[in-house]
Amino acid sequence: MRKSIFITAAALLCLLGTGYVQAQHVPTLDEVVYGGLIHTKGSTYVNWLEDGEHYSKTEKNPAGGYDIVSYRAKDNKKETLIPASMLVKPGTNDTLSVRSFAFNADHTLALIYTNTRRVWRYDTRGDYWVLDMKGGTLKQLGKGMPESSLMFAKFSPDSRRAAYVSRNNIYVEDLSTGVITPVTTDGTAEIVNGTFDWVYEEEFFCRDGFRWSPDSKYIAYWQSDTKGTGWFDIINNVDSLYPKISRFPYPKAGTTNSAVKVGYVSADGGATTWINIPGDPRNHYIMRMDFIPDSNELFIQQMNRPQNTNKVWIASIGNPEPRNIFTDTDAAWLETNDNVTWLKDNTWFTWESERDGWRHLYRVSRDGKQIVPITKGDFDYIEQAGIDLKRGVVYFIASPDNFTQRYLYSAKLFGDGTVKRLSPTDEAGQHQYNISPDGSWAVHAFSNAVTPPVIDMVSLPSHKSVRTIEDNAQAKAEYDALKLQPKEFVKTRSGELELDAWMIKPIDFDPAKKYPVIIDVYGEPGSATVQDVWGGGDLWHQYLANQGYIVVSIENRGARTPRGREWRKCIYGEVGTFASQDQAQGILDLARQYSFIDTSRIGITGWSGGGSQTLNCMFRYPDVFHTGIAIAFVADQRLYDTIYQERYMNTPQNNPDGYRKGSPISYAEGLKGNLLLIHGTGDDNVHYQNCERLVNELVRHGKIFSQISYPMRTHSISEGEGTTMHLRKTMTDYFLKHLPAGGR
Repeated sequence: MRKSIFITAAALLCLLGTGYVQAQHVPTLDEVVYGGLIHTKGSTYVNWLEDGEHYSKTEKNPAGGYDIVSYRAKDNKKETLIPASMLVKPGTNDTLSVRSFAFNADHTLALIYTNTRRVWRYDTRGDYWVLDMKGGTLKQLGKGMPESSLMFAKFSPDSRRAAYVSRNNIYVEDLSTGVITPVTTDGTAEIVNGTFDWVYEEEFFCRDGFRWSPDSKYIAYWQSDTKGTGWFDIINNVDSLYPKISRFPYPKAGTTNSAVKVGYVSADGGATTWINIPGDPRNHYIMRMDFIPDSNELFIQQMNRPQNTNKVWIASIGNPEPRNIFTDTDAAWLETNDNVTWLKDNTWFTWESERDGWRHLYRVSRDGKQIVPITKGDFDYIEQAGIDLKRGVVYFIASPDNFTQRYLYSAKLFGDGTVKRLSPTDEAGQHQYNISPDGSWAVHAFSNAVTPPVIDMVSLPSHKSVRTIEDNAQAKAEYDALKLQPKEFVKTRSGELELDAWMIKPIDFDPAKKYPVIIDVYGEPGSATVQDVWGGGDLWHQYLANQGYIVVSIENRGARTPRGREWRKCIYGEVGTFASQDQAQGILDLARQYSFIDTSRIGITGWSGGGSQTLNCMFRYPDVFHTGIAIAFVADQRLYDTIYQERYMNTPQNNPDGYRKGSPISYAEGLKGNLLLIHGTGDDNVHYQNCERLVNELVRHGKIFSQISYPMRTHSISEGEGTTMHLRKTMTDYFLKHLPAGGR
């Protein structure tokens, strides 16, 4: 039987003139969710040592535990810095599991972070141990404090002490005696010292909230008074017989913020001196504070509540009255200024600004009277990649000619604004860099949508590759073997405006037929979706495509792309309105360009801000979008936090019409098509409250919809066995049922 079937099949193949070929493997949902099809290795992350010539990492020791080793950039010469045998807890056979580590200035001490716990997004709470590199002794910091309660421990510059946060207070520990001195004592559930409340962590990326002075005598820190801020409750109905309630301060748009201030205290303890920065502390933000190098002066950034004015202050230890040296403004909003570098004996500092219509790097004189462009041109300085103070060069990422790609450029810190591209011209896509502290070396990765990262070590400024770290040839072969339709980058239009987009077609695509479309949308100022970068093969999108859909993403106005200030900020005060308009007009224009798009079968889905845009599209353009799946969405912009929402919308009190127009809930009665709502009840970021309020409004208007609530899942909806598979299977089944697949 088998032989005759084989002969028949072979004969048929010969008759067809194709020869024998192996059947193409189409990825299954199990393979998409659980992995195993494409094995991508490596990353640009390394822990550069201060000498700029070596980087360190942890490596498994054959005898057990992990060694901390270093590699020399020039020739990959390896040296074991800390063998696993030195990381055994005293009196036990247990080796520390190293989450991260840091050395003091002369590498005589190492600080080991272990036994970590998550605080909201990141595991910033745990245990710290100090290893004496010469004597080999290993001692735990914070003896007597609760397990895994220490945060942000760091050595004093003179290496005599370490400071850390525990239970909202700051402590200093003498490394020779073990004596612990509390330098703050008023920390409570409402008074937060040395770290931050939820909204500062989420929106300003503030976590470590204290700084050692360069002379090791003082600690400067943030204090947040959350009294008066609204507390949000999350109800846990799944882990015990009776519900458990977790509470945390969460200021919603237009409501009361925490009162935040900064001050300094002696590392020996005593009273804090608060810096008298003008302005209501509940209606201003202090987003950044650091000591100016080799001085006892603090460089402080303070934004007003609308986040369109950033005042730079300098405050000196011993004088609580700060000096306002520079003020940046924008008619819409400003971004936090990171990577500030001091130049020429602290007489200049670097500053990023969009004051000429493009984002560029400037140098500002210490008195704030001179601001000189370091980079010039009709392009956006996307972000700093590194700096070489010896050569007077800054390295940065930009992409003047293709907004979906990223390349390395350089400019002179005291030049004429001319920039030079360093990334190879024959590698179209995105380039990522981890540059050494002195700017001499970089771990470099190149990828694009169909090319897994090729990682190498390059010398700068020549960008000469000295060694391949990981070529990912296996991953490339695995991807190519799947014979998937590659992601295609195309252009579309919204009125007179050209938009970037991509599309993925089914494996068996027939251009003579018409196919339904699923749009993957984000659309808010926080991110961008149309990126020519490796995304693991885009297997989820490929899976959807191979069910019989054209999968599309369109980059609407306001997205975080390097197209200039006007592109990003034209949506100020109207987040959500332009996005849904561009998505609707963009997909109709694609249909005019490509006859295989079936405008009677258009679906859309998105997560978080993308969930909000999905709802806006479904409600405001119901004749364009027929089926939508909105995940972890903001239904009413008044329900999201102050810092994010007010940055782009001002307050609801000042912009009530903008909040109404931008909130999907305002248009719920417009629903005509098929809608699935998905939300986690434990979402501390975009609260489940959004889903319940929208459901209430849809019911009021008699609208039929579907809903899936995932108990106690967070914003990622990833916790718990089987969750990701269940979510993706639910999405697939809903589209297949309500948006008929396949070419016609």
